[in-house]
Amino acid sequence: MDDDGPFFEDFRVGTEMRSRVGRTVTETDNVWFTLLTGNGNQIHFNEDYTRRTFPGEPFLGRRVVNGFLTVAIAAGLLVDTTSRNGFQVGLEDVRFSRPVFHGDTLYSEARVTEVRESRSRPGFGLVRIRTRGLNERGEAVVEFDRVFMVRKRGETWHGARAE
Repeated sequence: MDDDGPFFEDFRVGTEMRSRVGRTVTETDNVWFTLLTGNGNQIHFNEDYTRRTFPGEPFLGRRVVNGFLTVAIAAGLLVDTTSRNGFQVGLEDVRFSRPVFHGDTLYSEARVTEVRESRSRPGFGLVRIRTRGLNERGEAVVEFDRVFMVRKRGETWHGARAE
């Protein structure tokens, strides 16, 4: 892999990668993300509501981090080792297995499951990775397939060969 990030030729089915760093999710992250996206579900920002609505549940009356924020962080932690030379074209088969709470630290790991030439953009290829977001205890909190188009070495974004 170059210092510029991976190119299409760098991907092989079965290759595994892990995030180099983790990201602790704060209350501010969750509230801002939830409000910016217009999500009015009280479970994300009203502790009294969660305490009254879900007594005895694993939430224990705590606000749950927005699932879309969890996906965004899990994907973002791997951008440098996956799609810095590309762009996302699909997000599939998303599964949430555990809630994430304020103060949890997320890490990511992924495995390349598909690599193929692009039929519509000759200077690019498509890569599919199965990503797992893990909490600080190593427990999976989310799992999803990410599909991204990544350019080939020597290609520019507009399709002309780089000198």
